[in-house]
Amino acid sequence: MSECAHAADLPRPEPVPLGTTRPECLEAGTDPARLRLRLTCGHGGCCDSPPSRHATGHFRATGHPVTRSFEPGESRRRCFEDGSTV
Repeated sequence: MSECAHAADLPRPEPVPLGTTRPECLEAGTDPARLRLRLTCGHGGCCDSPPSRHATGHFRATGHPVTRSFEPGESRRRCFEDGSTV
């Protein structure tokens, strides 16, 4: 995996998840897809697979660039700022 410039700024340890799903999905009445944890703030949400693109929306609204898979057994990370795998 390559390091992105934002990885060094992530809190250690990772933030505690604020919930088990994306509030925007619940409000819209949709099922979250492929949950992600925002590593800056602990916000849990879906990936960009659904048409609503909640993951990109959270990045644009907050500037929080790095997510980690919140699915059991997965640890994949992605940086929305530079598109790298963290």
